[in-house]
Amino acid sequence: MHAIVKCGLVLGGLALLPAIAAADDFKLSNNQRISCGRGLSAGKLSTATCRSYAYLFNTKTSEYFRCSVSLSMTRDNKEIISTQSDGGCVKKPRIFDADSSYSFDATETEPPNTNSFFGTGGYVVWASDNTAQKVRGCLTIASGLGSDVSKCVDMKFE
Repeated sequence: MHAIVKCGLVLGGLALLPAIAAADDFKLSNNQRISCGRGLSAGKLSTATCRSYAYLFNTKTSEYFRCSVSLSMTRDNKEIISTQSDGGCVKKPRIFDADSSYSFDATETEPPNTNSFFGTGGYVVWASDNTAQKVRGCLTIASGLGSDVSKCVDMKFE
């Protein structure tokens, strides 16, 4: 069953990006994560929900998109009753002001039942200029109050 859910997420995630990813200046993050949870409902129904995030980065402008895909499956003891999926990408601001040739990586915090203190946690994007010794880390934390807190820090080289 996990293989079916993971396959659906991978295929669903790929369907989100073809129009954007066709440009030569975009790179998909290497650090995709997936988290899943289960719940029981009345009538011996169980629901499994999985969510995954990825980042699409413009290597020229340092703008990026935070993409998510989710899949929920409800079943009883004999059959799958329903499935629902959703996904999309949200454009985020530039990390660097000037156009250049940039590299990046991104990662999500673990689900709330592990080390996250602020509900759904947050994420970090690392970007570097491929033509200069320049690295910037941008952290975003969900405040739990309706707006996220974001801060970018330029790395100092000693």
